[in-house]
Amino acid sequence: MIMTGKVFSIMLVVVFSSLCMLSGCTQREKITKLQQLEGREIALPTGTVADKLVLSKLPTAKFKYFNSVMDAVLAVKSGKADAAAYDEPILKNIAAKNSGLIILPEMITTDNYGFAVQPDNHDLKKNIDLVVSNLKKNGGYADMTRRWFPKSGNPAPMPAIPSTGTNGVLRLGTSSVTEPFSFVDGSGGIVGFDIELASYIAKKLDKKLEIVNMEFGAMIPALISGKVDMIAACITITDERAKKVLFSEPYYIGGIAAVVNE
Repeated sequence: MIMTGKVFSIMLVVVFSSLCMLSGCTQREKITKLQQLEGREIALPTGTVADKLVLSKLPTAKFKYFNSVMDAVLAVKSGKADAAAYDEPILKNIAAKNSGLIILPEMITTDNYGFAVQPDNHDLKKNIDLVVSNLKKNGGYADMTRRWFPKSGNPAPMPAIPSTGTNGVLRLGTSSVTEPFSFVDGSGGIVGFDIELASYIAKKLDKKLEIVNMEFGAMIPALISGKVDMIAACITITDERAKKVLFSEPYYIGGIAAVVNE
């Protein structure tokens, strides 16, 4: 059977439409403002409170849940959701490595991130705050920001931060699934913004940094029980958490943001 060009084109449209219906893809409106997400489908990783935070700003939003942040973002890229919502710096990291994605300028929530120590360890908290303050004054913090939060591509390698470690060990509890704050690099080492910052803290104290990797939810119990001296992995400072641990001054202002197709 010989088909004309017009018939062939119509058949292609029908086939593509059928495939779209089977795969769940739909035509999505271009999103440029947070308010446009009211009533729309937002992708989220399971096991977080991000949905409650989104509803505080967008009460009629609809949710689709995925196993990871990356899966949620890929759902946006493939047209299965209008946006994905999660911690702004983590979404920024993913968007930098996946062209065609942008972070909406208006935040869903604004949060402070900090290191946490045991409630009575005011001396360690003081040193953490001092290290962050000095880095901001001498330009080191700006260098870290450029290194770990590039506008495009992967974060740059973490610099070597030697410490003689003559004053014992400083144990950092972290969860290496929070790139670019704490993650496993190509060589199998745990690196990131928080890890570099912890290395400067250890250097100031003349201690050897020991990284203890664990599930995110295990970090506060590990700190309280004394298994580690401090914890960091994109941890939001909240009143509830502050009842159990002592937080440093905020070292990064982020929050819940939305990523959409450009």
